[in-house]
Amino acid sequence: MNTTSKDDMKAKFVDAALAALMMLIVGLPLLGLTTVDSGGTLQVQTRWSWLFSAAASVFIFRAFILKWFIRGEKLKPASSEQVDATPTPRATTYLGFALGVVAIGIPFVFFDNRYIIDVSTTVLIYVLLGWGLNIVVGLAGLLDLGYVAFYAVGAYSYAVLSTHFDFSFWLSIPMAGALAAIFGVLLGYPTLRLRGDYLAIVTLGFGEIIRIVLINWTDLTNGPNGITSIPRPSFFGLPFSSSEDINTFSSFFGLDYSVWHRTVFLYALILVMAVTINLVVLRLRHLPIGRAWEAMREDEIACKALGINVTNVKLSAFALGAMVGGIAGIFFAARQGFISPESFTFGESATILAIVVLGGSGSQLGVVLAACLLVLLPELGRSFAEYRMLVFGAAMVVIMIVKPSGLLSQRKSTISVEKLKQGGIVQSTNLKGACQ
Repeated sequence: MNTTSKDDMKAKFVDAALAALMMLIVGLPLLGLTTVDSGGTLQVQTRWSWLFSAAASVFIFRAFILKWFIRGEKLKPASSEQVDATPTPRATTYLGFALGVVAIGIPFVFFDNRYIIDVSTTVLIYVLLGWGLNIVVGLAGLLDLGYVAFYAVGAYSYAVLSTHFDFSFWLSIPMAGALAAIFGVLLGYPTLRLRGDYLAIVTLGFGEIIRIVLINWTDLTNGPNGITSIPRPSFFGLPFSSSEDINTFSSFFGLDYSVWHRTVFLYALILVMAVTINLVVLRLRHLPIGRAWEAMREDEIACKALGINVTNVKLSAFALGAMVGGIAGIFFAARQGFISPESFTFGESATILAIVVLGGSGSQLGVVLAACLLVLLPELGRSFAEYRMLVFGAAMVVIMIVKPSGLLSQRKSTISVEKLKQGGIVQSTNLKGACQ
């Protein structure tokens, strides 16, 4: 073994030892110490085996497993196929169809299992939120930390319209979506000249303003107590109810009343809505507005030089992304039957942004995978009680180390000069002509 290899190994073990030491310090209050009830008083007990096992795991991971990944990447020859780690369109299409089949089959496979349907509905709500934010962050390149505001606008719009003005669920969908889009424009207009960190701060403030307004506007929103008794969606006028005085879904079809019917119907509704929004967004990416979003994400100054109206491009991204978030809020309110400002905190914005980043900024399918991961991991970790968020955070760190660009990175533009040349559409590098 030469001197260089010895030095590398020494540095590797020193680095792993420092990581294990950090684990000991950070994990001491979380793993090393615990309290037990002893005759009505709490006593502190130590769990050194847990703490040192965690530190040993970190040392092994840092010294061998992580370094193996990094060394493997360095030894790989640089080639065009390896530089482009994005799955092929055909593989992505097959994976998308497979997920669609799974989503359709869930009510049949898990028949009468309400918990599975409720979790699947939650996943679909976060998929909608991820797709909405993906338009703003992934396609247009505008960092938005207050996206939960549009989620809240949609949810409260449906709650107020249905409880105060007797609007139906179906009529509330376009109205709440339009209101959320208007709020998206209201946010986007004053931030036209902002980018990067400054835009993130302003959007973060916007999200907090909406939450504080919801808390203090008690006449309309009932303040911190929230809005209760939000109507559930009906089956084209037939309510899912056990009442024998009116024509209900179960009486119309000659079925015994079951909450399962309402749960599956809401799941089917949001699945259809998710598929529709996905098709619309995929189509928009091939239209001039979608190309303009991606062009602005890559270079805003070049867009202005090419004559693209950046103001309209930004506002359209904010409006469409906000509308999708508002529609997700409607389904959230209809599913819960109760909403309060506590449901729309900054933590929700962080979760939605994590879905977009983890899935791969700009990737529709990546958002679906990340939403499944971020919703299902905490559910699977319920048996770990107070440690489930620690496990969840550790899993996130590992994923971002192994896949720093997201599960399905799709940063490339939908249409580029190279692709147009390959398709024989253009013979020159006239970017403006190709994009228009």
